[in-house]
Amino acid sequence: MRHMLQDNIALITPRQFKEQSGAFATTNISGHKTVSAFDINYFFPLYTYPQTTRHDLFSQNDSHERIPNLAQKLIEALKSTFKKEPTPEQIFHYIYALLYSNAYRKKYAEFLKTDFPRVPFTKNHRLFNKLAEKGEELVELHLLKSKKLVKPIAKCEGPGGLRVDKVTYDQNKARVHINPEKWFGGVPSEAWEYHIGGYQVLEKWLKDRKRKELSSEEVAHYTRVVTAIAETISIQGFLDDLFAEVETSLLEVRL
Repeated sequence: MRHMLQDNIALITPRQFKEQSGAFATTNISGHKTVSAFDINYFFPLYTYPQTTRHDLFSQNDSHERIPNLAQKLIEALKSTFKKEPTPEQIFHYIYALLYSNAYRKKYAEFLKTDFPRVPFTKNHRLFNKLAEKGEELVELHLLKSKKLVKPIAKCEGPGGLRVDKVTYDQNKARVHINPEKWFGGVPSEAWEYHIGGYQVLEKWLKDRKRKELSSEEVAHYTRVVTAIAETISIQGFLDDLFAEVETSLLEVRL
């Protein structure tokens, strides 16, 4: 976690899944079971920073600069194939996009139940860049930094107060009620049902605040999360075709 005390981003994913597979990106120190209610979460920072307070064999580093936490053989293979070295961020975003492909999750469903996700790399530079771009969009959405969140699709409506008494979803009206007189409107059923690592995100977030009054900041946050999930579903619709292309242009990397 100390590597997250400076500028960094990390991938969180369990080694195995008892429920739906999942992954998430973060720029912060994170708690246990972030993307799985049942399984241990593993934390993969994109960069590692030298340990400056220790002076032993395991912490020596000639450079005081951060180091990409990527296998050098992978970087060399991609550079040799593309005739250009991709940035660590592009590799991170490419991986993130694949992990959000429903076709990838379906094909490797049994394997994902027992071990870390394996990532197939493409030797098609154009395809790599396209997936990296989609992965970057997903990361920006999940960090709630995307420009697409400026105008959320959901709104808090109704005459009642903001106390979370009972969370229910009205599919006909696309509303999430927090009490009989207050609701979030404009919530698509696909977004309401959306899970990350076993969690039904929009329901769990509100239930964690049951019997509490939502602040204006929390209301705004929730509408942005609704929008981020809806945009995530939209992007996932493009990823399956891209994953199919990856399957036909695999790069062999021996790590």
